[in-house]
Amino acid sequence: MPSRRALLATPFIMPAAALAQARTTEVIIPYPPGGGVDIVARFGFAHAGTRLPGMRFAFVNRPGASGQIGNEAIFNSIPDGTTVGALGNLSIWTQPLERPCRWRAEDFTAIANVVEDPSGLFVRADSRLRTLEDLVAALRDKPEAVSIGTAAGVGSDDHLVVLSLMDVTNIRPLIAPYNGTALAQRDLLTGSIDVASFNMGESTALLREGRIRALGQAANTRWSGTAEVPTFKEQGYDVVIGSSRGIVGPPNMPPELVERMRDAFRQAFADPRFAVEAERASLPLRPLVGDEFKELMTREGEWVKALFARRPWSRDS
Repeated sequence: MPSRRALLATPFIMPAAALAQARTTEVIIPYPPGGGVDIVARFGFAHAGTRLPGMRFAFVNRPGASGQIGNEAIFNSIPDGTTVGALGNLSIWTQPLERPCRWRAEDFTAIANVVEDPSGLFVRADSRLRTLEDLVAALRDKPEAVSIGTAAGVGSDDHLVVLSLMDVTNIRPLIAPYNGTALAQRDLLTGSIDVASFNMGESTALLREGRIRALGQAANTRWSGTAEVPTFKEQGYDVVIGSSRGIVGPPNMPPELVERMRDAFRQAFADPRFAVEAERASLPLRPLVGDEFKELMTREGEWVKALFARRPWSRDS
């Protein structure tokens, strides 16, 4: 039998699932409060968190460098369940194409995707631009005559929808990258920029108030929350892109903990109240768990690389 001294000298190793239960889990959000990724994180854990008894969650916004700072913090955290994060899927693929990043997109632990929010282009209510064709015509007449603010910055879906429209029309707008939706919306409303690019789910309040108009939504079909807004394809531009936003962890998280968290999201997604409350919060749902989420991430990564090969961008463009 081991002696008392030997037992006292033996390190106590708490299983990861128990450690996560014993401590508050940080949910890192790589963007400022109030944006699409921030809302998905808080909404997702408001529902899934109740199915993880004993676990507590603290939301930590780590904005900067178009999400790079927060993405790196998620990826390089200790994989013991005390840190997870929310992200916009495209950014983990685009940023390593343009600059050094401390992560490998394929190695994030995929827990659950929550939303796929179509990209959109918006103008002030009093803008002379009424349709996408008006925007394209203005830029064909005079390149860089129209400024477009991309809410989540370079490499985001807000940026890539503009690049995709440029790809199919050969226009050249003046692109202004932002570090958050609220900032881009502010400058759109004050007239500092002509057009803003952000997601349809982020637009509903301003649309209802009549302060902005949508030129188009980059979806295959019209999202029910903005059913009055035509798609890019309806207007003759084959551009489909949006923001898939979900919950991930660092690489090598313990499998039992990963499955526990995935199961909590499965249960949340199956609850009818989840869809009802998502509609109230203007969240275009695309619930995917585990491998299905991973497959979506991989497909979007391949699309990003193909666009970059045709129309490369840099950190400053």
